[in-house]
Amino acid sequence: MTSGPARTLVRLTLANRVSVAYLAVVAVVVAKAAADSLAAADGPAQDFAWLWPPLVTFPAFPLVAALGRTASGTAELPPWSFAAVLVISALLQSLALGTLGQAIRTRHQRMLGSC
Repeated sequence: MTSGPARTLVRLTLANRVSVAYLAVVAVVVAKAAADSLAAADGPAQDFAWLWPPLVTFPAFPLVAALGRTASGTAELPPWSFAAVLVISALLQSLALGTLGQAIRTRHQRMLGSC
């Protein structure tokens, strides 16, 4: 049974230990930001509660946000797009980490096989 490109993409993004661990960290950070935002209804903590999720998805977040702003043709994105950019960024990061983990495992197996 051969695996197609779509199956490989899903496997690298969602079905390996590295990607699952990263997505769990992102989910915990988003849940903590939501809890902090609800707990501090009108305080200064509410303003900074949503700072952490973009930092967890950092290398991809500004690029995806810029791409969204360019595609929409406006300087400001609608509020719902923050969640979309966050999800897309987390999935891109997960794919990158899954690919890196697979490459490391493959190289390690090759090195052990040559010994």
